[in-house]
Amino acid sequence: MLISTRGRYALRVMVDLAQCRSEDYVPLKLISQRQGISEKYLESIIKLLVKARFLSGLRGKGGGYKLTRPPEQYTVYQILSLTEDSLAPVACLSPDAAACPRSSRCPTLPVWQGLDRVIRDYLSGVTVADLMDGGACSV
Repeated sequence: MLISTRGRYALRVMVDLAQCRSEDYVPLKLISQRQGISEKYLESIIKLLVKARFLSGLRGKGGGYKLTRPPEQYTVYQILSLTEDSLAPVACLSPDAAACPRSSRCPTLPVWQGLDRVIRDYLSGVTVADLMDGGACSV
């Protein structure tokens, strides 16, 4: 399993918005500057987060993005599941994988299933709030 740039950046955006939490919407340009991510690339990531209702967006003057729920209600697993094709450690455990004809006699399958469970459980146990650096908003 290799987490893509898209997944890592989505997580950074969510933590950024949590740390700088306010009632106001945060402009894309400001998030881009704080995180050192190009606005163009950030647009595609934010689009995913808005579609999943992790963020709400507002266009125009005073527009931008903000979290739709408290940071404690977003897990790293939820965010990465949204941005990654799969978090499975091996291809045969990917959600869209075809049934493996060897699975009934595969001696290594239990290892991969266990690792998959550990990854899912660990990432499900870490929230955006856990990743906040003392709640400080970097400008």
